[in-house]
Amino acid sequence: MHELNELCSWLESRLPELLSEYKVPAASIAVYAHGEVIDRAAGVLNKDTGVEATADSVFQIGSITKVWTTTLAMQLVDEGALDIDAPVRGYLPGFAVGDETASAKITVRQLMCHTSGFEGDIFLDTGRGDDAVHKLVTLLAGVSQLFAPGEMFSYNNAAFCVLGRIVEVLRGKSYDDCLRDHLFTPLGLTHAAPSPYEAVRFRAASGHLSPEQDAEPQPAQAWALPRSNAPAGSMLAMRARDLLTFARMHLDGGRGPDGTAVLTPESALAMRHREVDLLDLGLMCDAWGLGWSLFDWPGGAVVGHDGGTLGQSAFLRVVPDRDIAVALLTNGGNPLPLYVELVGRVLRELAGVEMPALPVPDANAPRVETARFVGEYSSSVSDTVVSEDADGRLWVQRNPKGVFVELDGGPSERIELVAYDGDKLIPAEPQHGMHMVHAFVGDDGNGRAQFLHTGRADRRVSR
Repeated sequence: MHELNELCSWLESRLPELLSEYKVPAASIAVYAHGEVIDRAAGVLNKDTGVEATADSVFQIGSITKVWTTTLAMQLVDEGALDIDAPVRGYLPGFAVGDETASAKITVRQLMCHTSGFEGDIFLDTGRGDDAVHKLVTLLAGVSQLFAPGEMFSYNNAAFCVLGRIVEVLRGKSYDDCLRDHLFTPLGLTHAAPSPYEAVRFRAASGHLSPEQDAEPQPAQAWALPRSNAPAGSMLAMRARDLLTFARMHLDGGRGPDGTAVLTPESALAMRHREVDLLDLGLMCDAWGLGWSLFDWPGGAVVGHDGGTLGQSAFLRVVPDRDIAVALLTNGGNPLPLYVELVGRVLRELAGVEMPALPVPDANAPRVETARFVGEYSSSVSDTVVSEDADGRLWVQRNPKGVFVELDGGPSERIELVAYDGDKLIPAEPQHGMHMVHAFVGDDGNGRAQFLHTGRADRRVSR
């Protein structure tokens, strides 16, 4: 294919330049188009060792794992063992979060599309044994319910740990074994690892973290997040080409490379069905399916997912109607502009799809009426304070908690928020190469926002 050959030549020269420009230690990219695949890699997998990246190097795919977990669950639907509209308690009788009414009502479908409503970022280390996911799920009983099940979207890692536990119970085996037996093997994957113990068999990337913004990234002190969060994306690693093999299965109506039926065509299509619309936050997708993120981009519908772990970031985009897919895997630095240039070019040239521009503040934005926004918003991830200064300007400061202290490097700088669109505000200055839209949602009964929504809904805790 002529376009792929040209793209391959461009990647050969441009990829190393982009890594240097954005301080990304290494990256691997694979592109699929109409039955053909190309892949390229550059950089070093670990700045301490200097081991060079190759196309066969494995990187963590982070939350892209959620699509894999959903696929494992949909296989059980195909077998008649799972009804995604049934309550979770039909499969995990002891399942409980902090609200008993919600605990009894939350369905499997709501786990898959981030609408279950309970606090979602629960990163507890429950050990390295095969019971790690089970132990985490039993610890959710005290987790806050943010809103009624099905009421709205809020990104939820813990929900996918619950979904992974359902898969474990119905299969009678660990999550790692489910991945190996029901996805790695039928897809013929050769460079995929569910944990660090398998990843060391390959040229494995180490994540890199920057102690402060724009600083040189340094190797992270740990390779992976806790095993308890494996179904949500704490450990799964693979080369870019193998990630595309998984994506091609979804494009091919659930068939693996040799024709093996991994999913039924109906389930593969159902996973891309629009389940819940999202607030327009600029950097996220437009809607969510079952596991998949859905993007309404000029030129065609795109599905995909992103992933982030300890210093590693991954991006997967698939254009089902054009038979195109691209995977980009990185291990630190500032990967977002790398993604914009590389994935944006692939989609534009091969699929005729244009990636929308990232949101930026308007220099002529009107002054903001501050009363609705000022306050403190909290989750298990962070405490975020929105304050007003003597001149009537709004400022936001985020103080990470738990594992996110290491990921984010401590409290953020105090950033000014300016008007963007109605109840949405935007930072005046970029952070990590982007302006993240802050949406203020609901009413606390006093005319103030009940939630600060940046993909996750953080509840107001001060009035």
